[in-house]
Amino acid sequence: MKYNKSLVHHHNSSSVLLSTSNWSTMVRKRTTRLTLFLFLLLSVIAFGVFVPVFALLPSLSQSQNDQQHHPTTKSNPDNVRKFEISEDRFWKDGQPFQIIGGDLHYFRILPEYWEDRLLRAKALGLNTIQTYVPWNLHEPRAGTLNFEEWDLGGFPAWLLAIKPALTLRSSDPAFLQLVERWWGSLLPKIAPLLYGNGGPIIMVQIENEYGSYGSDKAYLHHLVSVARKHLGEEVILYTTDGGSRETIDKGTIRGDAVFSAVDFTTGDNPWPIFELQKEFNSPGKSPPLSSEFYTGWLTHWGERNAQTDADFTAASLKRILERNGSAVLYMAHGGTNFGFYNGANTGSDESDYKADLTSYDYDAPIRESGDVSNAKFKALRKAIEQYCSESLPPVPSDIEKKGYGSIHVSKTGNLFDMIHDFDVVESEIPITMKSVGQMSGFLLYVSEYNATEYDGGNIISIPKVHDRAQVFISCPSQDGHGKPTYVGTFERWVNQPLTLPNTKCPSNISLYVLVENMGRLNYGPYIFDMKGILSSVYLDGRVLRGWKMYLLPLTNLNENPKVNPIVQATESGFITMSTRKKLKPKSANARIEPAFYAGKFSISKQDKIKDTFVSLSGWGKGIVTINNFNIGRYWPLKGPQCNLYVPAPILEHGENIVVIFELQAPNPELVVHLVDQPDFTCGPRQARQSPFEGSHDKLTTLGEDYNHIDVKFIETKGLVKGCLESSFDSCFDDKAALAAADMAAAAAPTLAPPAAFIAVATFANAAIPPTSIALKATVGFIAIFYATCSFR
Repeated sequence: MKYNKSLVHHHNSSSVLLSTSNWSTMVRKRTTRLTLFLFLLLSVIAFGVFVPVFALLPSLSQSQNDQQHHPTTKSNPDNVRKFEISEDRFWKDGQPFQIIGGDLHYFRILPEYWEDRLLRAKALGLNTIQTYVPWNLHEPRAGTLNFEEWDLGGFPAWLLAIKPALTLRSSDPAFLQLVERWWGSLLPKIAPLLYGNGGPIIMVQIENEYGSYGSDKAYLHHLVSVARKHLGEEVILYTTDGGSRETIDKGTIRGDAVFSAVDFTTGDNPWPIFELQKEFNSPGKSPPLSSEFYTGWLTHWGERNAQTDADFTAASLKRILERNGSAVLYMAHGGTNFGFYNGANTGSDESDYKADLTSYDYDAPIRESGDVSNAKFKALRKAIEQYCSESLPPVPSDIEKKGYGSIHVSKTGNLFDMIHDFDVVESEIPITMKSVGQMSGFLLYVSEYNATEYDGGNIISIPKVHDRAQVFISCPSQDGHGKPTYVGTFERWVNQPLTLPNTKCPSNISLYVLVENMGRLNYGPYIFDMKGILSSVYLDGRVLRGWKMYLLPLTNLNENPKVNPIVQATESGFITMSTRKKLKPKSANARIEPAFYAGKFSISKQDKIKDTFVSLSGWGKGIVTINNFNIGRYWPLKGPQCNLYVPAPILEHGENIVVIFELQAPNPELVVHLVDQPDFTCGPRQARQSPFEGSHDKLTTLGEDYNHIDVKFIETKGLVKGCLESSFDSCFDDKAALAAADMAAAAAPTLAPPAAFIAVATFANAAIPPTSIALKATVGFIAIFYATCSFR
């Protein structure tokens, strides 16, 4: 299911994970020291890195039967550091090694919490960590390397602007040239950290679930060649594909050029799939490895929060471990999609669009805020500790959280009053976001028309808009000095024409279309996901010409715009709270308009700064920043996420500034609340159920039949057309309904995520002396060093 895992995105792994200079600016300088027993297994997908940065456990004990058939050690007379595969097992320095790992993505976690999350993963029993290095986060602009289910699967959005258009994840020479440039910068930083060179990285993945996307063998061979050039001949390169003959055959290279790993739906019988895996590896070179063992699932806006049964998940993992198989938990800890990097998925076509939540909790054993006092953590730890040769470390306490109370905010600016400060591009027809250099966030399209040329209510249509467009009109000579009036909204998933009000205006009427990029697709055949208005705009069937595109430079993690509305809102004098006016629910002041609101709260120097959650109950849709850090998107009207996670390192003693960009209408009380717990109960009561939510019996049934189409490998898992058109529960009402769902699944296109990330896994053994490992983040880039960790 390679959702947005770093590893999932093949080439996108190159995506920029941590923010750029802005990240370091917003998060401020931080210094952390990690002392851990650590080895890394690095899987390099075209653009990604799988970087397990965990610490940890000793080798796992072997069963008596297993010891009878396999030697327990291999000769290593020169004590050379070596990680290898033979006799269908992993070996580290001559000792058999069972991988019990987990995904943990550094870009979804603040650097100050990296050590904490690693220690919690260690307490879970993991000896390996898997992570990604997204290309788009580290090269947000072509040629500017700063070392992102992730936006565009980790591919930089500027790839979409190249003409002629690139064929991603293929042997297209123009595409491969850019891959070589990216890897040429990234892999030399990784080479010194390979296990054989004294570092923790033991394996590098070159592609992820490519068999669910394409079958270009020349492309795969080229990736191997580039990886060998920079990393040498000794490191293990590997691919991962879904557990069917077709997907593995298309997605890997038979023989010993790469090691072929597999993944499959939690609950499937793993051992027939591991036997199939052997057919694609050289004899003796196929240790059973599920490189993505799903502990939960992601959630989209408008769905119920996905949850899976703890005992069922643990029992499924045990079926792998009890016969000496290896597994990597996806996710061990999900984290948060800060900024605009949440990403999205589609169903049967590109209009069947579903944006991911800001939270990437994933129902993982280590929750979004790091909590481990939950049934899933306990059940998985209990299952894992049976296969460890030494006792697990004690389970840490949950991090303290605090509700800082209510924050009253004031309106500090209307978007339409600020546009003259923004860069503008003019064109006869609307052009896309990437064409004007706006890679994320919002773009405001402005045109005008003469009301006398139209009779009655005018019909406006925009056949193709990605992803959500709010329409406003104004008469500059009337309407309260030309204040725009809200007309309606176009949405990618329900695009219907709008009727403009009959406005008698002596001058031309101004038309405003505010388009939001809600997250680029991170998986599947429509990943080449352009944003903005992608067609002509029609007024009563006639093409409307003469457009201005205003770039809204809202802060993303890797951006530092020259004009920042967030900063403007902070410095606008909002602190004079007497200017705050409570809005009456039906007053003219409560009209729908995109505007900025700001407020503040203080933390005493005597108090410990603690994690919190910002509740946007009563608000519409938008983004929220705290101390100029983009916490992410909120949409309580749609749900299910009500509260956004605010890690303590974002806060500071003294004054803290909250700025909200509200697209629709604010809470009438002009207030937000800082509370001490998450909440996923917002939205309509009949919110669509996530496909993998519910009883494990349903999950098992689905898993067995969906294997062949890899529905389990996409973030939209199992969102088959037939189930999308009604509540998901109805898909399981009876055998006939389930059969219909299976038929729909069989007819659905096979989807797979791009191999944009390089994955790294870390292993540790008690026999290895303590090592000080450093993770250095310079505007989003993570490198692993044996030194003190400082963030600049």
